[in-house]
Parts: sequence; C-alpha cells; structure tokens
Amino acid sequence: MVFLRGVNVGGHRTFRPTTLTEQLKHLDAVNIGAAGTFVIRQPVTQAQVRAELARRLPFDVEMMICQGREILRMMSQHHFAGQPVRPDIVRFVSVLSRRPRSAPSTPMSFPSSGKWLLKVLARDNRFVFGLYRRHMKAIGYLGTFDRLFGVPATTRNWNTITAVSRVLCNRET
Repeated sequence: MVFLRGVNVGGHRTFRPTTLTEQLKHLDAVNIGAAGTFVIRQPVTQAQVRAELARRLPFDVEMMICQGREILRMMSQHHFAGQPVRPDIVRFVSVLSRRPRSAPSTPMSFPSSGKWLLKVLARDNRFVFGLYRRHMKAIGYLGTFDRLFGVPATTRNWNTITAVSRVLCNRET
C-alpha cells in the first residue's frame, strides 16, 4: 500500500494516477481515486516501491507505505462503532509515516470547546481514526496532525480505505 501525501490538491504537485499505474504495471499496481493511493500487488520491498515512484513522479513526495495485511487488520476493527453516519460528517483514517514515539491520548475533539469540527476517535499503531464535519476549518485541524503526533501524516476518506480493502480481498481469493 502506498499513500502519497499532498498530491493533486489545489492544483499543486499534480500528476495522472492512471498514467503512473500504467507505468507500474509490472508491479500489478492498482490506483484508488485521485489522491495518490495505490495498491501494489506484486511482492516487492518498500525501498523498491519508493525508488519506482521517485523515478516516475515529476516532484519529490512523502510516501506512507504499509503492508496490505495492516490494512486488512485495521478493517477488522470497529473504530467507528456507535458514530453517526450523516451526509455532513466524514469518516477518515490518517496514515502516519511511522509509529509515533509518543502520541496524545484519544478521544479528542477540535475545537476543544463548543461544537466539534473534528474528532479523533482512536489511534492504532500508524493509523488515526476520526470524524470531521464538512467545514473548511476542519481541514485546518487535520493539518495539525504532523505536530500533534510528531510524524508526517496523510489522510484518506474511509470510503477510500474500504476500496483498498476490496482490492486486497479480491487479490486474496
């Protein structure tokens, strides 16, 4: 699994994921969405994946790479149990570049008083689970995760993680 950070957002560091997927055909790569999420289905090392992507992307990019089994294990947990499912609330997972040495206790809400815009529900190893309201200020709170957890992070909608899981499960069968 490869999660690219900060690509195809606001016209900066743009590329065509479908073109990159075609170039990575020898790795049996599958693109999920436009935000730089890829499933690499051939067995290869993280160093090989980093080198392949670095050679093909026209800019430097932070990559969060994890094993498919980490995603499948994460999916077997129920971090969103009891949380509202509404059109104005988005479930998300932030992928940390590595396990933080120390991290704040969860759950927590932003802002700390008044109506919440972002809730961090739990952290499981390198994955942070939460909810945010569809509001521009919520994106700003997500932007503080690097400082909050002490390592770089990139965030994906839960729907994206579910699509990744489907690709991984189809490969398993």
